[in-house]
Amino acid sequence: MLAAPEPNQFPSTKDSHAVQTHEIRKRFLDHFIRSGHTEVPSAPLILDDPNLMFVNAGMVPFKPYFLGEQTPPYDRATSVQKCVRTLDIEEVGITTRHNTFFQMAGNFSFGDYFKREAIQFAWSLLTNPVDDGGYGIDPTRLWPTVYLDDDEAEAIWRKEIGVPAERIQRRGMKDNYWSMGVPGPCGPCSEIFYDRGPDYGVEGGPEVDEDRYIEIWNLVFMQNIRGEGGAKDGYEILGPLPKRNIDTGMGIERVACILQGVDNVYETDLLKPIIDQAVELTDRRYGAGGETGAADDVKFRVIADHTRTAAMLIGDGVLPGNEGRGYVLRRLLRRIVRSARLLGATGPTMAAFIGTAIDVMAPSYPELAAARDRILTVAVGEEDTFSKTLSAGSTLFAEAAAETKAAGSGQISGDAAFTLHDTYGFPIDLTLEMASEAGLTVDADGFAALMAEQRQRAKADANARKSGHADLSVYREFVDSHPTVFVGFDELVSEARVLAVVGDGQRLGRAGTGAEVDIILDRTPFYAEGGGQLADVGTITTSSGVRVAVSDVQKVGKAVWLHRGTVEAGEIAEGDEVIVAVDPTWRHGATQGHSGTHMVHAALRQVLGPTATQAGSLNKPGYLRFDFHASGPLTDAQRREIEEISNTAVEANYPVHTFETGFDEAKAMGAMALFGENYGDVVRVVEIGGPFSMELCGGTHVATSSQIGPITVIGESSVGSGIRRVEAFVGMDSFRHLSTERALLAGVASSLKVPSAEVPARVEQLVSRLRDAEREVARLRAEQARAAAANLLDSAERVGDVDVIGGRLADGLTGNDLRDLAADLRNRARSDKAVVVVFSATPGSGGEAAKVPFVVATTPGARDAGLAAGAIVKEIAPLVSGRGGGKPDLAQGSGSEADGIPGAMARLRELVGKQ
Repeated sequence: MLAAPEPNQFPSTKDSHAVQTHEIRKRFLDHFIRSGHTEVPSAPLILDDPNLMFVNAGMVPFKPYFLGEQTPPYDRATSVQKCVRTLDIEEVGITTRHNTFFQMAGNFSFGDYFKREAIQFAWSLLTNPVDDGGYGIDPTRLWPTVYLDDDEAEAIWRKEIGVPAERIQRRGMKDNYWSMGVPGPCGPCSEIFYDRGPDYGVEGGPEVDEDRYIEIWNLVFMQNIRGEGGAKDGYEILGPLPKRNIDTGMGIERVACILQGVDNVYETDLLKPIIDQAVELTDRRYGAGGETGAADDVKFRVIADHTRTAAMLIGDGVLPGNEGRGYVLRRLLRRIVRSARLLGATGPTMAAFIGTAIDVMAPSYPELAAARDRILTVAVGEEDTFSKTLSAGSTLFAEAAAETKAAGSGQISGDAAFTLHDTYGFPIDLTLEMASEAGLTVDADGFAALMAEQRQRAKADANARKSGHADLSVYREFVDSHPTVFVGFDELVSEARVLAVVGDGQRLGRAGTGAEVDIILDRTPFYAEGGGQLADVGTITTSSGVRVAVSDVQKVGKAVWLHRGTVEAGEIAEGDEVIVAVDPTWRHGATQGHSGTHMVHAALRQVLGPTATQAGSLNKPGYLRFDFHASGPLTDAQRREIEEISNTAVEANYPVHTFETGFDEAKAMGAMALFGENYGDVVRVVEIGGPFSMELCGGTHVATSSQIGPITVIGESSVGSGIRRVEAFVGMDSFRHLSTERALLAGVASSLKVPSAEVPARVEQLVSRLRDAEREVARLRAEQARAAAANLLDSAERVGDVDVIGGRLADGLTGNDLRDLAADLRNRARSDKAVVVVFSATPGSGGEAAKVPFVVATTPGARDAGLAAGAIVKEIAPLVSGRGGGKPDLAQGSGSEADGIPGAMARLRELVGKQ
């Protein structure tokens, strides 16, 4: 039995010398390093895993070892892994233990030690005195739980650790049995809870109250294989694993709560500074108490949590967007902005919040400080964009809510929610939140129907992530032996031997004509897709006439090249001696594109400064696409300058040097690294022209810069908040593009009968004259429409005591034209109860559908009688195959079926008659 050590606790945060979370983190790693564990740095929050949007557990980077896909390079490891979980974003701040970002400290054993050592390691760290490297937690406050029939773990806790039997609780499969959620490794677990005392709940251990007793560590004894089944306890245990493993996770933030003596994770040293910053920028106080104060506290916590998560996500390369990871980040950033506004902030806050988050997290993650400018640019850019959306959308939402309540309904229509989203960029989740705050609901089904295409894309993306773990076990023996030697930097043709022929995830041994296969070779000149560069194409042949057309090459485990292609002739078999040939034209074009990307990146940094860092790229023969961080679009002058700098460097015929060195040495030289990437200890540096360009890169490149050929920038656009994209042609594709442009200019010059140099001025003259003519046409059309509208007053139809004024006016009128006309007719109506509706139509052309804009206006008397313009629009819009909405006094819509106008007028008369 281990003797219970005397507690030597860290001071609480009420003491000015409170222990920092960074020290808690360091103490964990040091404890396990001393116990023979290899420290593994945290992986980025984004990994190449189709089942995960973000890394959500400390064991995720080790999954290939637990699944048997790869052999681990060490028997025992320890890490503090960055994690993000976003399933319960709405719960953030409401519960005081939920964070979207958290740090999971863990120790792992791969067939080495098991239950006894795992339990002893955890207990000694938690309870040993601070002077001995522990946390100094009072052992009498710790309650272990074990799985129902895990007598072995219970005995270790009771007999060897010395925990009294009454403080060890047995729990069922749902609580104390772990698996990945799919068939594979699983096992019982033992959780360690900390008793916060009677002020936090009733006695009885975690089985009774998990608010008083909070879980701080989970020890998973991975010893079995599970079968199919859902939920946490709806699957069968198939049998034991060949090797028993240990996977543990200790919540750094929860331990910080205990050691810093605070009530919740938001008051620890990594989040409270962000709350303090928010207090300074708003007119509210955190912890003020009362119903209003409690609601404000939730908003403060949302700001703190989401700010830290956003900083970590952007740091690892996530960008705001409308799908997947980008949408999650955008939602977090927008919740920060709105929470700050609701607390009374009147100006920008994002820079201050994100800056504080970087400051508090940088001691553990110094890469955040290095990426400060980039992170701030992205976050502030999203704040600027959303501030405009929020101002417009909030007003429109208030109108929709008022109209809903006025109609006696408690549900905002799906159509109104869709208009907010589709027309004004107001996210549906924000509409749902604001509706709930207003005591309303939203017709989510109606909204979903109108968002069918977007929902379909999202569903396809979600299905891809839920497809389960791809079975890569067929490649394991090759990954372990690192069989593929890449010779493509020096050779385009090589002799090789076929190690494996794989199809549909199965080892085939051989495959005949027409088969789609993955071929593993012992050596290859083929470049596997990576670093933005597409894979080489080419052939695999034998002396006996076998031919495989290779269309793609991918890596498995960073060690095995999979040559994907079609057997065009003969039969390919394992053991065959083959000739592997890369298409030289393809490779030449790909190297031009990749080296050209480095040139454009260097030019961008010269023009825009060091914040113009890479946010993604694509290189293929003759073409490059480069995404970079920027606060706004390039000017024409900047675009020309980037093109000139790039081509000047091409003409200079700079030598291209590649060499391998240590990662730290490369960074010290000034080599650019791609954020979010996991680099090894040894990296490959590509240097073009000495200081002109130096980047970490594993791609193929030209020998000298002149081999890139001319670089022509063909476009620049936005691909997300704070992210711009440059596209360019290189080499012969650049020449062909310029030749085509020259021919087009010559044709225009010939048509205008002016020299090429005078074409811009001549076109400007013609455009000016055309605009004048269009304005005159619009004026005449408006006059005609006003005259026709006047006739509508004379032909007004009396329905009950309401005048119905309306009909179809001249074709080609815009919605704005119709609004003016409808308002004018309403003002000139001869009855205090009048409803005006005016239509126009523009025939479809060039494959585009016809457009039928329409506007409804009502007088105060008509509105008092229950005739609201917005409601009328929703009734008549389907009859012209359209939709619309608006206020009770004026509303508009648009359709595509002019033949439906008579039916729409009839429906209007019916609605008026009912009133």
